[in-house]
Amino acid sequence: MGLREDADRIIHQAIEAVLPDQAMIRALKDLEMPHGRLYVVALGKAAWQMAKTAEQELHGKLEKGVVITKYGYAKGELDGFRIFEAGHPVPDDNSFAATRYAVEMAENLREEDLVLLLVSGGGSSLFEIPICKEESLQETTRQLLACGADITEINVIRKRISAVKGGKFARMCAPAKVYSIVLSDIIGSPLDMIASGPAYPDSSTSAMAWEIVKKYDLKLPEDVLALLDEETPKQCDNVTTVVTGSVEELCRAAAGCCAKLGYEPMVLTSGLNCIAREAGSFLAAIAREHRNSKKSLAFLAGGETVVQLTGKGMGGRNQELALSAAEGICGLKNVAIFSVGSDGTDGPTDAAGGYVDGDTAKLLEQQGIKISEVLQKNDSYHALEVSHGLIKTGPTGTNVNDVACVLLRREE
Repeated sequence: MGLREDADRIIHQAIEAVLPDQAMIRALKDLEMPHGRLYVVALGKAAWQMAKTAEQELHGKLEKGVVITKYGYAKGELDGFRIFEAGHPVPDDNSFAATRYAVEMAENLREEDLVLLLVSGGGSSLFEIPICKEESLQETTRQLLACGADITEINVIRKRISAVKGGKFARMCAPAKVYSIVLSDIIGSPLDMIASGPAYPDSSTSAMAWEIVKKYDLKLPEDVLALLDEETPKQCDNVTTVVTGSVEELCRAAAGCCAKLGYEPMVLTSGLNCIAREAGSFLAAIAREHRNSKKSLAFLAGGETVVQLTGKGMGGRNQELALSAAEGICGLKNVAIFSVGSDGTDGPTDAAGGYVDGDTAKLLEQQGIKISEVLQKNDSYHALEVSHGLIKTGPTGTNVNDVACVLLRREE
């Protein structure tokens, strides 16, 4: 097989290994069934897959459920559930309507009732009722996504302008208990930041929110700024939380597949957190350093990079990482670099990530495409489309960050 075929196999097997089904089944074994009613609220990019497992395992015990996921991520009806698809990464009217439905489910709960809350990445956008103007929340989200802030910084702001984030949804469910199963998409699995912690006490402060505004020189709407001094819940006494799935598991699965394909794998980090272009340059430097190895090597890095918007092109962090590595490995034989999002979507595109090899930069140059100009425009999607470097998996049913990989194949 060629390097591209190896990359596709690594991606497929790594994602298969971190689907939430078996982890959900294990987590549900510890669930104590309530004496009263059981409700399920599933939110995030993996919501449908998690809810499907819950429906199968809890068949006949469910009073009512709701799934709130990204457009195109629901794979059919589920018995007892109402399915919503909504906006990501910017909340839209469907986000607000779906969340209102979930809040209505939480009204008039009794102490003997239980809410099974299934949380996955993307929930910050999908699960939302703003306490500012809706358009102000949307504008704030756009600014945060464009400025280069990481997901934790973004969620510090989000929690202060939301009626359901930062432990507030758990308070709505009281006096009923909440059993929360969380699929982690943030490095280190900070529970108050995954989907902005709808059922977890908030560790951030108003002072931190103001520091973020100043750090990125944000010009937020006045009604948003007026809310930044409002503190969020610091305890949620009615919640039990179980974490399942992580980027560490994704990296281990990718490394295992690399080994089966004859590469000697090394996980460099599962906490990659920097500008996407810088990560691509770094991985290209690793490729150059080891290009004369007598063994086939694979270097892996998991985490989540960020994109600084300097243009109005089309792409995502994984595509930008890959394309930024292309110049650094130009002309190298038997070398490839790819980066992919485990959820199957990279930015506002239909691609999961990007693939480049030693021929990519020359191929683009022959087409009159300069990588530096493409990156300045944030238009990595169209450049990778020309070089046949787009990775498309479709919605995967999971969401545990990204994995990037350098493949160096020894010549036979």
